[in-house]
Amino acid sequence: MKVVRFARYGGPEVLELVDGDAPHARAGQIRIAVRAAGVNGLEWKIRQGLLRDVRPLRLPAGIGGDAAGIVDEVGDGVTDVRVGDTVFGSGQETYAEHAVLTSWAQKPPEVSFEEAAGFATPFETALRVLDDSGVRGGHTVLVNGASGGVGSAAVQFAVDRGATVIGIAGPSNQDYIASLGAVATTYGPYLVDRVRALAPNGIDAALDIAGSDIIAELIELTGDPARVVSIADFSAPELGARVSTGFGRDKTHALREGARLAAAGRLTLPVAQTFPLAQAGAAQAASATGHVRGRIIVTVP
Repeated sequence: MKVVRFARYGGPEVLELVDGDAPHARAGQIRIAVRAAGVNGLEWKIRQGLLRDVRPLRLPAGIGGDAAGIVDEVGDGVTDVRVGDTVFGSGQETYAEHAVLTSWAQKPPEVSFEEAAGFATPFETALRVLDDSGVRGGHTVLVNGASGGVGSAAVQFAVDRGATVIGIAGPSNQDYIASLGAVATTYGPYLVDRVRALAPNGIDAALDIAGSDIIAELIELTGDPARVVSIADFSAPELGARVSTGFGRDKTHALREGARLAAAGRLTLPVAQTFPLAQAGAAQAASATGHVRGRIIVTVP
């Protein structure tokens, strides 16, 4: 099969499309014929070697964590899907023609493979930070970095819970944020004043998705560092805020909940750009700009 791998750490050019052996599903896993794979920021950081001390790799290594496709192998103990089912989920080395998934959900028929390929990480991350923050109906939630994949999902999950959401994004994404059901505002000076004008009764929880060095301002807005959760600024605990990570957490509930809302038309993650498998490096370079509305996807013929 064709698979994207890298033999050394470096820029997008180190990613190569090579021939490799197809993986096989072990107990509790499934294998899919990949139709599309989602591109996440973590992946280009791994490729650059920024995480080599915490996630050492034996090179050459494959890359990718999210995908959508058709089940073609089912491991022992798996009873909720069959060969031929269409699914999306998380696994390993998903920039490939075949990949093993360790968590998955049925792909809603209303959703394309390209759209579904971008679901897994945003769904899991968004629901996790909302749950970690205790967000529920009636709350007012501030989302920093609301236009990307995780931010878009967090806005829509929070709106579905009955929360009022204020989304921070760049000037070109203000209408997009509003289309998701949030009140939009921009980054930059006087952010605290702008948000207070939009939420005179205060902010119950602040979610930092973008990691744009505004933890102190989010704490000022919530009045309590314990009500600020970041997925991107690992210095947040220095100010008393929390960092949320997905290590060791089961993703199945989040994937199924997101699929349910997507099937009902209450959640969407737009595909910003698609790249063929041979251009995975270009896809990661686009992701690294940090100015993406929705998701970047690698497609597999």
